[in-house]
Amino acid sequence: MKRAFISALALSTMLFSVPAAFAQELATKDRIGAADAPKTLVVRLTNDSPNNADPAIAEGYQKLFVDFIKKHPEWKLQMQFMSADIGTEQAKMLEQAKAGNAPDCAAVDSFVLSQFMVNHVLADFTPYFSKDEINDLFPFIRNGITDKDQTIRAWWWDTDLRVLYRNKSIVADAPQTWDDLKKAGLSSVDKGMEGILFNAGRYEGSTFDWLANYWALGGKLVDDSGKPIFGEGENKEKFLKALTYYKDLVDSGAAPKRVTTIGNYDDLNAAAAAGTTALFIGGNWQYAQLKVTLDEDEFKNWTFSPIPGPTADQRSTGTGGWTIASFSKDKDKVEMCANLAREVYMGPANALQQQLPTRKSLFDKYDVFATEANKTFAGALVDGQARPGAPIYPEISNQIQIMMGDVLSGTKKPEEALDAAFNATMEAYKRL
Repeated sequence: MKRAFISALALSTMLFSVPAAFAQELATKDRIGAADAPKTLVVRLTNDSPNNADPAIAEGYQKLFVDFIKKHPEWKLQMQFMSADIGTEQAKMLEQAKAGNAPDCAAVDSFVLSQFMVNHVLADFTPYFSKDEINDLFPFIRNGITDKDQTIRAWWWDTDLRVLYRNKSIVADAPQTWDDLKKAGLSSVDKGMEGILFNAGRYEGSTFDWLANYWALGGKLVDDSGKPIFGEGENKEKFLKALTYYKDLVDSGAAPKRVTTIGNYDDLNAAAAAGTTALFIGGNWQYAQLKVTLDEDEFKNWTFSPIPGPTADQRSTGTGGWTIASFSKDKDKVEMCANLAREVYMGPANALQQQLPTRKSLFDKYDVFATEANKTFAGALVDGQARPGAPIYPEISNQIQIMMGDVLSGTKKPEEALDAAFNATMEAYKRL
């Protein structure tokens, strides 16, 4: 695959540098396809597109899009690109969809997909994907794109997961339990490190990374109807146990108090590069980033393992990713959007960006996913859990972020902070 990928880039270079006039006819900054093509699909995407900041990735995407439009010469793609403020972009697009002004085809974050579903703004993708393709999806992916009527409302094309990164020259053995991780953090402090790092600032990643601990205990955020239940009964007990565990990491010094100011995975990479930490909770995509950031000898010291659970047999990890969905009522446009999801994103884009596929068979199809690291990531997806498909989840996350800051800074005791978070969430739930 590596040889084929190099060839693809070489072909892309030829396509856009030698026959420049031809290339410009099919690819401009805001259009893919011939300018006079009779059909137009308005497409709004993230930087998983020719708009990527990495020139090599952007060039790879441009080739994928040009190859795609050559197969559909009657169409042109009118390209729109989102800013880095994804939360605002998705909220804006939902309002546009409700008003009937959304693009024909767009990237929808799996984090907010349920909000688009309950507002009934997504087209039906079911006719355009085979049963084999659907059954090949990881279960949490399949569940995430299927509404209550068993209709496929989007195509979730890439996913990720959270793991524990460690510098094995300082922490030799992979911690298996919460107690193990605390001991490893304290040991690393004794060796001049600042302890284990994780997101705990006002950031969705802070909630999502921590939820692995709650889910490992079997805790649930909402019931089958979407009503919040994390502050009641057994779920409250499990929630407090997972929250107290994080508090103990900070109180004991196994994690520094500054985790409450960390709200970006880049900050974790920076600490690893600066040599100030030997342990952090991060996303699988950071492994490739560390390889680029660190010197070769330094990178050899870094590895990863599953996030420790309360016991070695209790594990979970948060899984996210992006979907492609259509807002159009025109069946031809819906089908074209589904074609884009399949032909550009479902496999080729995974390989281009080394973003984990959502279909099991694709791990075998592309050589890039045959590395030991990606095989390990694929195995860990068995324990993967996505955010609940409930409209109240964003508010749950918001309240957990507030609660986390209060508890880890010592402003509130765990139960007091949990009660406040749950009460605020229930008030928001009543307004839905």
